[in-house]
Amino acid sequence: MIRSFLLGLSGGARAMTPLAAVANAARTGNLPADNNAPDFLSHPIVSAGTMALAVYELAGDKQPSAPDRIIPAAVVVRGLNAAFAGAVVAPRDRRWAGAAVGGATAVIASYLTWRVRMRAMQDHGQTMTGFVEDAVVVPMAVAAAMGR
Repeated sequence: MIRSFLLGLSGGARAMTPLAAVANAARTGNLPADNNAPDFLSHPIVSAGTMALAVYELAGDKQPSAPDRIIPAAVVVRGLNAAFAGAVVAPRDRRWAGAAVGGATAVIASYLTWRVRMRAMQDHGQTMTGFVEDAVVVPMAVAAAMGR
């Protein structure tokens, strides 16, 4: 369940990162052996599409017009994406638990990471804090998706 938890943490900060990480791991055959990935997840178009959305989010997050991650629609999307990713990396007999862990963690982490980011932005600005957040979140999601 640690992989589901880590994908939930990353989803709290970056909504599309967990989904892109599991899609890329599925495409490259790097998901944990006992995974719950549906066949479509490994399709190159799905991997490219989720990656494009994740990169767009990474760039958009640094813009002054970026909405807060805690608006209701954003929290729902974060929770659903992380729940799906958490289910994918969980053992087959625990997929629902993986979904619950990933989704709940993302919802809680949305508020926690937002609070930390708002405080950090007072001293370091939006762009720098966004890059630091990316440097933590993206490798964490990739490692969790690949079972490392």
